[in-house]
Formats: sequence, C-alpha cells, structure tokens
Amino acid sequence: QLQLVESGGGLVQPGGSLRLSCAASGGISSFFAMGWFRQAPGKEREAVSSISGSGKSTIYADSVNGRFTISRDNAKNTVYLQMNSLKPEDTAVYNCAARTTPEFTIVQDVYNYWGKGTQVTVSS
Repeated sequence: QLQLVESGGGLVQPGGSLRLSCAASGGISSFFAMGWFRQAPGKEREAVSSISGSGKSTIYADSVNGRFTISRDNAKNTVYLQMNSLKPEDTAVYNCAARTTPEFTIVQDVYNYWGKGTQVTVSS
C-alpha cells in the first residue's frame, strides 16, 4: 500500500549537485526508517544512506560520506538526498526504500517498500 516515488534525477557535471526526493503516497510516519540505495550499470545494488523515523539519526556509506546528506520531512511525506561534489562513479539508478521500524540501517534486505528509482548521471 505504501508507494514511494523518486524524482530529481538527471544529468549533472562532475563536482555538481543534485537533490533527490522520495514522495510516499501512503505517508511516512516516525515509525518508518528510510533509506537510499543505488545500482550502477553492471554492479549490484548498494546502500547509500539511511535516516531514522524521527530524522535525528543518519548513516552513510563510506563512498558518499561527507558529500551526501539525507533528510526527511514527515509532514510532507518526503525524504531527500542532497548530493554534492558528484563524481562519475555516482552514476546509477537511485532508489528510496522504507522500513517498518524507526531504526536506521543500510542493510537493504530489511527494507519492506521500494520505489522504482530515478536515474542520476554524472558526466561532463
């Protein structure tokens, strides 16, 4: 019943910035931890970041730590991923996911709901 729709992807130059949004049609409460994942061509899907139900706790993959910021606005039923200092290696389809517990984690197997993804391409 919970549907997640990502947006904000596109083409950006290396070093540029992009903000992804994930809108939840079924609503996201403080009981739902949220995560961002990505899958590059020819690679397995990997975790990017996660945020707790309250939005007060976050975690990042080493590959994006210091460059990406996850945030959420539960009143707007939306989770964001601000991506700065983008690299070509960041090129991937980015998916948001929801977990029916408030604890954040980048372990993708525990997420219950997934969006269809939005393409991010970092290229000059």
